[in-house]
Amino acid sequence: MRLTQDQIDTFNREGWLLLPELFTPEEVNLLRHEALEIYKEHRPEVWREKNGAPRTAFAAHTYNEAFRLLGAHPRMIEPIEQVFGEKLYMHQYKINAKSAFTGEVWQWHQDYGTWKRDDGMLQPRAMNISVFLDEVMPINGPLMLVPRSHNAGDLKASHDLQTTSYPLWTLDEETVTRLVREGGIVAPTGKPGSMLMFHGNLVHGSAGNITPYPRKIVYLTLNAVSNYIRTPTRPDFIAHRDFTPIETVDDDALVRLARAHRQAAE
Repeated sequence: MRLTQDQIDTFNREGWLLLPELFTPEEVNLLRHEALEIYKEHRPEVWREKNGAPRTAFAAHTYNEAFRLLGAHPRMIEPIEQVFGEKLYMHQYKINAKSAFTGEVWQWHQDYGTWKRDDGMLQPRAMNISVFLDEVMPINGPLMLVPRSHNAGDLKASHDLQTTSYPLWTLDEETVTRLVREGGIVAPTGKPGSMLMFHGNLVHGSAGNITPYPRKIVYLTLNAVSNYIRTPTRPDFIAHRDFTPIETVDDDALVRLARAHRQAAE
């Protein structure tokens, strides 16, 4: 799969691009089922909100076949190779949950700030990819982006260890206000299977979810192989040390796995 020149120009200008319903309902149903099974597990990779609800599951591609296939899927890998002009490796992989009624906020931040400070990443040549496993609506805590804020570079941030169960390098209100006045705020929404890609320096965050509608999103960080991390401080399941270039699987790999699961259940 390749992006059009118009799509590349939009991404470079705005810092983000949404590809609606890139994955089929059959593929998404498999991934959603597997995500729910992972959230039931008690393992170091599964982090929870302070109330016990799942918040994120790290490194699912290392212990779940469906998410392994997603992490090497050509519909996801090839567009990013096109943008960076080189092979990629998986820097981070997580399945974020915004549980119905209890999903907590993600404060305003840039991801590259964390990758640089905590992992020793040299440049923002890593792409955020998110695949919607549930419908993302304006009401259930969608990701909010500040368009064109990636042009502001790496901004000063403070390490917030208190607000939620996940430590984050966050931006101050004055900085966010200035950037929003310049670029506004967008909240990409879409059906399950939609894929959002956004620049590592794009300012983003999300509000809590007080609706009955859960919002699960797979987030992958695909890093250019030449930009591998130098001084990681976080566990390997959060910031991966395997810099092997990703080799894509067949385009129908998830469909074949979904059908194999159905046959086994019959």
